[in-house]
Amino acid sequence: MKAMLKTLRNILKTGDATIKYPFAPYDTVPYMRGKPEHDLEKCIACAACAVACPPNAIQMPTDLSAGTITWSIDYGRCIFCGRCEEVCPVVAIKLTNEFELAVASKSDLIEDCTYTLQKCSKCGQYFAPRKEVDYAVRIMQADKDNPEAQEAARLAGICPTCKRIADATAAQAAVRAQGGN
Repeated sequence: MKAMLKTLRNILKTGDATIKYPFAPYDTVPYMRGKPEHDLEKCIACAACAVACPPNAIQMPTDLSAGTITWSIDYGRCIFCGRCEEVCPVVAIKLTNEFELAVASKSDLIEDCTYTLQKCSKCGQYFAPRKEVDYAVRIMQADKDNPEAQEAARLAGICPTCKRIADATAAQAAVRAQGGN
């Protein structure tokens, strides 16, 4: 009986040994790696996050017939590693403190948004996300003193295949101009 009273006194002195979660909010620590939040306005659809994602939770399927690329994340697969946040060149993905992702349906764990693709001004084929091409052009145009950057910005709306053909044609013309075959 004496030991039981001593134990009861220690329990009352110590207080609650558990937290009141889920009935009270759970205080998270700073820099906690929770649910990744995607900012569709900042995103340039470059797919760096999809390439870096270890569990392939982020996918970027392309529909060439519709001219779209879809950014999609499956939070059921996400391991909250933070690689997507680390590699994003425009800070379009940030890890939040949100960790409660319970849903009634597995399909509710999937989030996506669709971006348009850039059409080649020569052949008309889709070749890259339009926002990514615009981003690259803005960066290249900012370097006004570099003629190579300005030329690259001018050619940004042309697909790699058409650029190779144009380069080969220009090289052949240069060889002919020098008196070669």
